[in-house]
Amino acid sequence: MNNSNWQATASPENLQLRAQLLTDLRSFFAARDVMEVETPLLSQHTVTDVHLRSFVVDNDSQALFLQTSPEYAMKRLLASGCGSIYQLGKAFRQEEQTKQHNPEFTLLEWYRVGFSLEALMDEVEELMQQLLDCNEIPRLSYASLFESHCQFNPHTISAAELEAFARNRLSLGTQELSSTDYLQLLMAQVIEPQLPTECFVYDYPKAQAALAATETLADGIEVAKRFELYCRGMELANGYFELTEAGEQSQRFQNDLDKRRSLGLPSVPRDERLLAALTAGMPSCAGVALGVDRLLMVLCEADTIEEVLSFPFDRA
Repeated sequence: MNNSNWQATASPENLQLRAQLLTDLRSFFAARDVMEVETPLLSQHTVTDVHLRSFVVDNDSQALFLQTSPEYAMKRLLASGCGSIYQLGKAFRQEEQTKQHNPEFTLLEWYRVGFSLEALMDEVEELMQQLLDCNEIPRLSYASLFESHCQFNPHTISAAELEAFARNRLSLGTQELSSTDYLQLLMAQVIEPQLPTECFVYDYPKAQAALAATETLADGIEVAKRFELYCRGMELANGYFELTEAGEQSQRFQNDLDKRRSLGLPSVPRDERLLAALTAGMPSCAGVALGVDRLLMVLCEADTIEEVLSFPFDRA
């Protein structure tokens, strides 16, 4: 073991900014009468999403999972009648350590009962204006960005045309990818570097709905009722108008598990408790998860996430 890297990677000044940020976040929700909650980090279930990998903890009798977010447990609280709630704590995703991602990270997640997706965007904007002293944040549709930067409509382009375009613009080798993969790569490599300093992106493709409800627009195209907030080219927050229909959620879980099987990924247990909560009745609400470490990077004007963490993954 290398004992020479015992020091923190964040400066004392950045650690002080982190402490102040946590205080400011709690004050923001206290002023709005949103209750802080805690849910388990270890669970018998985890997300089925093929793009997320959970850390597995083996306790001899059964596998447990470190949570990629508190979403499922918080929705069970919503179905229990808790009203609007937030949580500020740790989440874990088994991904490569990069300039913008640490496998263990701090997440702020909140749910507003009775809010539309637009009302939640308004509240996120209020929070950003308080913390970053920014102006009104522009709202750009997913389709408008692709039409502007890639000259095609992401909702109507054929799979063959999308693959041809992506392979012409990106270095992909011979790997076989889905249409969602191609869109996400184009978003990350072509569009994100050209986004405004701050912006919301909304109306994602139906295939990227995850746990969001869908809506059919006036032109007949069905989109996911979700948004992402970008700051300095980084995805900072991901918000949904939440899906509350248990049957649809169950089908999405099964679709994910089928995709996992076809890709040779490990199967994971569906969260039947979440489905039971949805069956019992979860109120209409909108929710959002915001990366606190990335937000701190923006506040500190840091280039890497290590600059705002006491001990990143390779020093833990």
